[in-house]
Amino acid sequence: MKKTILDYTLKVRVPLIIFVIIASFLTTYFVSRQERDGVGNQPVQPIKYSHKLHAGTMGMDCQYCHVGVTKGRQALVPSVNICMNCHTVSRKDRPEIIKLKEYYESGKILPWKRVHKVPEYAYFNHSVHVNVGIDCETCHGNVREMEEIKQVKSFNMGACIDCHKNPKEFVPYVENIKQGPLHCAACHR
Repeated sequence: MKKTILDYTLKVRVPLIIFVIIASFLTTYFVSRQERDGVGNQPVQPIKYSHKLHAGTMGMDCQYCHVGVTKGRQALVPSVNICMNCHTVSRKDRPEIIKLKEYYESGKILPWKRVHKVPEYAYFNHSVHVNVGIDCETCHGNVREMEEIKQVKSFNMGACIDCHKNPKEFVPYVENIKQGPLHCAACHR
């Protein structure tokens, strides 16, 4: 019996095409899931900064450096002049502070790498959460114990919905906390 092109296509090409489609789907799914989840994200920063020292040992409030959390949507990454409020007089001879001073004197923006990120298609407002008394640690983990900052909690839709549905479970320290909005337009704008 003579093999035809149709036989070859059915036995070789079709299974190969199906395999490529499935492999592409699975790869896309797991890569995008990891990007959305973000847990473990810990980029190398241009200046070594110890949250454990500043927020933990020294007890600095997150809002001193991350200004705007009570008034706006974002907790801004600190500008160099905020760091220099202390480091014009404190520990000026340390290598990382010398690098910091070079950024300050040149007027260049320090290129911090973002650690925590909500997906582009989702809207999140820090001020709404902070102003009802939700602590930064609820979403960002125990930053006071982190030498280098990393994402320890998921910022996916499921995590937000769980908290919005059962806020007493996630923020029991806030009296009279109410459920957050659960309709799509609250976050997807």
